Amino acid sequence: MSTLQTKSKTVFRLAGESLSLGGNPILHSIDLQIHTGEKVALIGPSGAGKTSLLNLLYGQCPGQVALQPQQAGLVDLLSTYQNIFMGALDRVGTLPALWNLVRPLNEHRAEIEAIAETLGLGDKLWQSVDRLSGGQRQRVAIGRALYRKQPVFLGDEPVSAIDPLQAQLLLEHLLDNHDTAVVSLHNRQLALQYFDRLVIMVAGRIVCDAPTSSLSEEKLDGFYQQDPTPELFAEPALGGEWAISGS
Repeated sequence: MSTLQTKSKTVFRLAGESLSLGGNPILHSIDLQIHTGEKVALIGPSGAGKTSLLNLLYGQCPGQVALQPQQAGLVDLLSTYQNIFMGALDRVGTLPALWNLVRPLNEHRAEIEAIAETLGLGDKLWQSVDRLSGGQRQRVAIGRALYRKQPVFLGDEPVSAIDPLQAQLLLEHLLDNHDTAVVSLHNRQLALQYFDRLVIMVAGRIVCDAPTSSLSEEKLDGFYQQDPTPELFAEPALGGEWAISGS
């Protein structure tokens, strides 16, 4: 497998790689390259392997990716501010990080307040996230990804719980703030509108990888009508443990 290199035109490269869980295959012989600057949407029926593919990509360079799993991964008893700040843990020292969780440092506070205002969370900054709605929690997860300040964004249904108009605005904001993005979506209209390339998955396989300009909702409907082999188990959350094989 390749790793992310700042000066490389290739961000991710997969060649004939597969994933399995408990001896059960999930992804089959995946060939995929993602290049710097590309905005790629992963689409396909539920259970097609989109989360699994994101895991495979994330495993190549976790330290240089802003990750947003579908279940958000928030700490319920911490505030919105503290959850967003957690995106910066890798780039600040241990002591400053611990101190900031107790008494916010001015530099971090100003940046996080600005992010919260952009996300419509300005009045929720000091509330624990267990008191927020599903859409608000998803916005907190977006804030955490933005505050990670990495060139690559991997998102698993990052705006699924947000109302349609705001979902468009926030997805556009995420894409504008990351050089490269690979995002799993169920909303085909968003995929066609905001991404320059679509990777379509069915039953753990990539069945189409094409520029968005060559596809339409009608063409995409055909892939959703295929009858994939049913999954015998649920995919673990993005960032989980996998058995990986490949050439």
